[in-house]
Amino acid sequence: MWHAGFVRYREFDELVIEVLGGQGQVHVQTLHLAGLGDLTAAQALADGVEPSVVWHALADELQIDDEQRWGGPHHNAPRRRRL
Repeated sequence: MWHAGFVRYREFDELVIEVLGGQGQVHVQTLHLAGLGDLTAAQALADGVEPSVVWHALADELQIDDEQRWGGPHHNAPRRRRL
């Protein structure tokens, strides 16, 4: 279940698989995100950045529109949080 304002780590992983498919983990490990000071998603999560902030930065970098970034209709999009 989604909670307003944040995404849990497990939910982050589910979104990566659902929205990004087979290349999702490659992006998490290797794509440097301008919105997170050029860290990868994996580095940002390891540094304690909230998963919802990381997910928004990853989706922004990959230019995933708001309609697609939350997967199926069973997800409620968490609000954006600033760093």
